[in-house]
Amino acid sequence: MKDLFYFIGKLNGFAGYRLYLNMLLILVISLLEGIGIYMIIPLLGMIGIVEQASLSGIPLISSMEKIIDGWSWELSLQSVLGLYVVIVGGQALLSRCQALLNGRILQGFIRTLRMQTYEGLIHAKWEFFLRRRTSDFHHIMSSELGRVNQGTFLFLQMISAFLFTVIQIALAFWLSPVLSALVLLAGGSLVLFGRRFVRKSKVVGEQTTALSRHYFAGIQEHFNGIKDIKSNQLEPSHLNWFNHLSRRMEENFIQYGKINAMSQLIYRLASVVLIAGFVYAAIEILKTPPEQLVLIVLIFSRLWPRFIGIQSHAEQLVSQFPAFRAIRQLQSDVESDRERIHTEENTGKALPLRMNQGIQCREVDYRYDSSLPVYALRSVNVHIPVNRMTAIVGKSGSGKSTLMDLLMGLIQPERGEVLIDGVSLREETLLHTLRGAVGYVPQDPFLFHESIRDNLKMVSPEASDEELWEALDFSAAGDFVRTLPLGLDTVIGDRGVRLSGGERQRLVLARAILKKPSILVLDEATSALDSENEQLIQDALDQLKGTMTIIVIAHRLSTIRHADQVIVMEQGYVVQQGGYKQLSQDHQGTFGQLLQAQTRTAL
Repeated sequence: MKDLFYFIGKLNGFAGYRLYLNMLLILVISLLEGIGIYMIIPLLGMIGIVEQASLSGIPLISSMEKIIDGWSWELSLQSVLGLYVVIVGGQALLSRCQALLNGRILQGFIRTLRMQTYEGLIHAKWEFFLRRRTSDFHHIMSSELGRVNQGTFLFLQMISAFLFTVIQIALAFWLSPVLSALVLLAGGSLVLFGRRFVRKSKVVGEQTTALSRHYFAGIQEHFNGIKDIKSNQLEPSHLNWFNHLSRRMEENFIQYGKINAMSQLIYRLASVVLIAGFVYAAIEILKTPPEQLVLIVLIFSRLWPRFIGIQSHAEQLVSQFPAFRAIRQLQSDVESDRERIHTEENTGKALPLRMNQGIQCREVDYRYDSSLPVYALRSVNVHIPVNRMTAIVGKSGSGKSTLMDLLMGLIQPERGEVLIDGVSLREETLLHTLRGAVGYVPQDPFLFHESIRDNLKMVSPEASDEELWEALDFSAAGDFVRTLPLGLDTVIGDRGVRLSGGERQRLVLARAILKKPSILVLDEATSALDSENEQLIQDALDQLKGTMTIIVIAHRLSTIRHADQVIVMEQGYVVQQGGYKQLSQDHQGTFGQLLQAQTRTAL
């Protein structure tokens, strides 16, 4: 419940006076509806359709008679019905205005909540994503936000129903306190009885969240691996998984339907019994005048469906509580792991990086899980000189990518420091400045389902076609792009699936170059290229030497012959540092052994 009130507080902060105006309109609408119900029989009595004398016991009638007696014109059926139409029509018009205002408040609030959640995710630290499944974010941003939307709507509906109920009960007590108390006592007993259905709905809601999260995770994994599924004929096993999960989701929905249907059945049967007993007690025991009885019955016939609606809304609302809790927890998590962004005033761009000496790691330790004694990096001391090419090599799992993430400021060391020109990267201003200066080319290149032009201009929206072609030619991608039917405007599919691995890598390299970085980071960026294109990339990188700091992770050691410095890693330690020629001549060293092994494999 506290999660609901937390979001209601945020709703109040978002809507402000509009929320109170919405509540006021609901109150006025309820009053008009009550007046419309209350006055129809007395008005008919005043024009002679109902015996006038029998109306004297109904509140307000004597006062109305005095006012009407002072009128210069005589009431007619047409004028009375016209007044009734004005009252009910005004209530309908206000209902429309209130519904529109309610919709604007709700949709604006959900848009704001969606934006806040997405912004929090975008600005979270890289380590936050290392601990989570991407599918969980998809689940929260789509399914759970939708449920929060529905839950907020239900809460506002319950407020509306509650205000209407209070007005109608007040009118009913004015007419007959005894009868109204009897009905409320019976209604209160049903509400207490209905708590069991509310509790069951909450349990079903938690099951819905768990099944929905499992569904999103499985679907994402299956379609990410669709090539492997089809290549290995795994369709039957995945269809069985999907069928089993779909049946569980179906059973979950049916279970909730059973709970809701049973509560509604009990409420409706109870309403029939209560109305019958109510009428009997009013006529035979309390001797209630027929006119008052008709009004009270009319009021409670309108009121009782609201009781049922409040019960139904309560069951639906508590089933959405897990969604409120999930989004609140995610917002709390991303806030604690938030990167503080520092940009130039009014530009939104990262402050420019002016590096004079280089990047240094000083006694750095890092592990991905602080509860385990397994370190990805241990006692790392390296210096990346400015405007030089540094290569990082080693076997798989030696810590190369982790060191790269540290150098780019994506993660922070558990012990030790990473410094730029002697200033620690723990300074958040410097951290974001570094990120803005890095052009990154990953081993697994990522491209969006957009045109080549759009993919390139993401890093430089103002770039001209001439600059795009210059970057493409630099990365040896210009020739193949020119052969495409639409050239720069060719849509390349999800993650660039319509291109070969080498073509994707060259496009990502072109995008990194277009950014005009001062630090170029290549994580096996030439691994998918043939020998000819790899040589073209090597020649281009040689042209960049001396103009920017280049950091390369390489498995094929022949590609780093021209590196100014080679850092060799093994089991998280830096075991060798030096020039390519120097390290290759040490045949007993790790680098020499790696080079010999690759030479034997090539032969």
